[in-house]
Amino acid sequence: MDFAQLVTVMRRLALEAGDRIMEIYNAPDFEVKAKSDASPVTAADEAADAMISAGLRAAFPDVTLITEEQAASHGLTASTFLIVDPLDGTKEFIQRRGDFTVNIAYVQDGVPLHGVVYAPAKDRLFYTLADGTAVEEAAPFDKATPGALTRISVSTPDMAALMVVASKSHRDAATDDYISKYSVKDMRSAGSSLKFCLVATGEADLYPRLGRTMEWDTAAGDAVLRGAGGHVVRFDDHSPLAYGKPGWGNPFFIAYAPGVDLQK
Repeated sequence: MDFAQLVTVMRRLALEAGDRIMEIYNAPDFEVKAKSDASPVTAADEAADAMISAGLRAAFPDVTLITEEQAASHGLTASTFLIVDPLDGTKEFIQRRGDFTVNIAYVQDGVPLHGVVYAPAKDRLFYTLADGTAVEEAAPFDKATPGALTRISVSTPDMAALMVVASKSHRDAATDDYISKYSVKDMRSAGSSLKFCLVATGEADLYPRLGRTMEWDTAAGDAVLRGAGGHVVRFDDHSPLAYGKPGWGNPFFIAYAPGVDLQK
């Protein structure tokens, strides 16, 4: 895999999909449908999925492609693959809260090596460079030429005053109980894969997720966080979160900056 080409293609496709998503987001109204699992889907999810999938298949025809919106891909198995969530945070999109992202990742031997997370309503763009380091690009974004890049890095946590981020749409008592085991200075809620990016930039130290997620929800943010020096581990045994699992479902997990003394 040519990682320089990969980064260029993933970045461009994320920006193009973001433009289409924002056209629909800014329209007076849009249709919301229910998928077979009762989760919502919009024309923005479907349009972004079609754009990204076509671009990835054209550029990397020999790499397995898994996307949230293409059920036919869910039965595939692979250890090395591209994985896409074209619109993570559909509930935030529907409620026009802005905390939604475009996510594209490349997983090799079960490890998310490269990823891009684009939050078009917030003008925030995070991705890994060819060498795996993570950056945030400053807006405005030109699809052909990257703008000013800032290398991002996790914080040095203070265990007596942790910064914690948790899901905006999936917060529950179990998550609150776990967070209560720490000395928390500040607690914020965020939607979608932005939570990984807030840990990656040092805006948060800890992100626990005690709920169901799929690999396409996490792979891109996981790659960005790893590139910034952070970790994502299983909640139960604190082993690294692996990818390419049957059915693409994740266990509960914890994303964090090194220096956080993880609690059981």
